[in-house]
Amino acid sequence: MGESSGAEISVCGSELESFSVDTPGGRIHIRWDHEASATPNAQLAFFAEFLATAGVYESWVDSCPLSYTSGNAFHKRDVLGTWFLSILAGHHRYAHITGLRGDGVSPQILGMSKIVSEDSLRRALARMSADESRDWLRPQLLSSVQAARNSPWILDIDTTVKTLFGKQSGADVSYNPHKPGRPSHALHTYFVSNLRMVLDVMVCP
Repeated sequence: MGESSGAEISVCGSELESFSVDTPGGRIHIRWDHEASATPNAQLAFFAEFLATAGVYESWVDSCPLSYTSGNAFHKRDVLGTWFLSILAGHHRYAHITGLRGDGVSPQILGMSKIVSEDSLRRALARMSADESRDWLRPQLLSSVQAARNSPWILDIDTTVKTLFGKQSGADVSYNPHKPGRPSHALHTYFVSNLRMVLDVMVCP
C-alpha cells in the first residue's frame, strides 16, 4: 500500500466491486475481494468517511490541548488516533493496544503515521490535567447533540460501582455489592432517555 491519498484496501463480503471513500487520511480506494481474509476493522473506512464529511474528527484532534516541543516526540494525531482505534476495537485496557501494532491499514485511513505504544499513550494522556481534558472533551460531546436539545427530552441517570484493584485516585472503601471491602469508584452516567446517548460521566469516590 502506498500513500494514504489514493491508497487501496481489500475487503471481503459484498457484491460491490470497487469504489472510493474520502477519509481523514485522504481518498481510499476499496476493492472487494471474496477470497481474502477479513479484518476486524474493515468497516473503519466507511466510518472514517462520515468523520471526514462531518468534520468531527478533525475538530476533536485540533482542539486537543496535548502538545510536544521535542522533535522526536510523537505527533498528536498519532496519539489520539491510537486511542481512537483502541476504543473502536473494544479494548478496555492499555495492554490491549499492542494488538493494533501490526495493522498497517487503519493508521493510513485516519491520516496517522504510526500506532504508538501503550506506554507512550499512557504518558501522553497523563500530560493533560483533568480540567484541560474536561474543557476539551465536553464541548466536543455536547456539540453532537446540540441541535436535538431544543426538543423535549428526559434525562436518565445511572450509577455503576466499578471495583478497583490498584491505587487509583479517589478510590474509597464504601458500598460495593460485587466485592465487599474492596475500594471502588461510583460512575454517574447521564443519558438522553431512550436514545441511550451519553451526555456526561462523573467519576466519584
